[in-house]
Amino acid sequence: MTAMPPQPHHSAPTSPADERRETERRRDEALGRIGRVVAVMSGKGGVGKSTVAAALALGLARAGRRTGLLDVDFHGPSVPTLLGLRAERATLDDRRLRPVPAAPNLAVMSLGFLLAEADQAVIWRGPMKIGVINQLLGDVAWGDLDVLVLDCPPGTGDEPLTIGQIVPTAEVILVGTPQEVAMSDVRKAASFCRQVGLAVRGLVETMGTMRCPSCGAEVPLFRRAAGTPPAPGIPVLARVPFDPALQAACDEGRLATFLAEEGPTAGVLAGLADQVASGFGLAADPTPVPDSGTTNPRETSTMRYAIPTADGRLTLHFGHADQFALVDAADGEIQSVRSAPPPPHAPGVLPQWLKEQGVDVVIAGGMGQRAQALFAEQGIEVVVGAPAETPEDLVRRHLAGTLVSGTNICDH
Repeated sequence: MTAMPPQPHHSAPTSPADERRETERRRDEALGRIGRVVAVMSGKGGVGKSTVAAALALGLARAGRRTGLLDVDFHGPSVPTLLGLRAERATLDDRRLRPVPAAPNLAVMSLGFLLAEADQAVIWRGPMKIGVINQLLGDVAWGDLDVLVLDCPPGTGDEPLTIGQIVPTAEVILVGTPQEVAMSDVRKAASFCRQVGLAVRGLVETMGTMRCPSCGAEVPLFRRAAGTPPAPGIPVLARVPFDPALQAACDEGRLATFLAEEGPTAGVLAGLADQVASGFGLAADPTPVPDSGTTNPRETSTMRYAIPTADGRLTLHFGHADQFALVDAADGEIQSVRSAPPPPHAPGVLPQWLKEQGVDVVIAGGMGQRAQALFAEQGIEVVVGAPAETPEDLVRRHLAGTLVSGTNICDH
């Protein structure tokens, strides 16, 4: 059975496009009342990402921050379990969904609060996920928050990409275990963040050691050295051991109690919250300034897109395209479209040329990893796996957050 997104009752717009714009307006209004957004991400599942996100939110709330925790892991929403809220269901308050209070200063929203059954499967494609993220930001009565913590799903799919487009100022904490199979995915997640312009603050290393329940000693679990940075420029913010007491508390919905008892592992997680509160620039008494006129940051600046074309549509042969469509957009609308022939094909030439053209975003059907890295060095965002549509249609969909990427046909 397919789950349905939340449907608060607002005045019915005249068309689906009007409805989408109204949802985005409410979303941007809500974001204008939030001081900071911290996204907890991982390239791989099963590394303790949700535990870190929930513990971080609880720690910030205990420190007096007005905190929200939004569970964006639609296919595996575990925040209700961690916080002992599986029986809770979202309610409407003045035509908006009311977040569930989990602790003093902490409000939580998860798709788990909207499902008919706790173990109901969610079977959604990209456009549905994008719409629900907009609704969970705009149709939830978050109020004034100092910080909103996002628990994102593993990988670099639609949900993290949508967050990057909607909240380009979000700051990212990556989570991973100290084994190469996980660190490789961490590096991919870091590369994703660079390409979409998200700031990575560091890594939380989990389960690198096991804390003995009898003596409290920590025993290494992996051959890779715990604490080894996964890549240059990604500092290790905290090392959370595999602690049987923590795992039991999470399974039993007692995470808040576990942290309040202030044991060694709880101290590590509290230290992470302290780093976020101080290192991320939150003031001692932060007071966000509400601004109901706030617009999507992505839509307020001029953007220039580059799209390789043939016969007026995107061509899959990126490096050998005869023409590039250069599309300028401002305030969410296309301002101009022109074509430009690229220089002769040679390795590394196109990124520099497009940078000289003032390009911010490249939309392509496929592109190799080396080429993507070169564009990242130039500060140009790359969207791969796009369909063979007209440049105007692709740009409109990207601005609206509805451009769903397919398979990268040149992933080498």
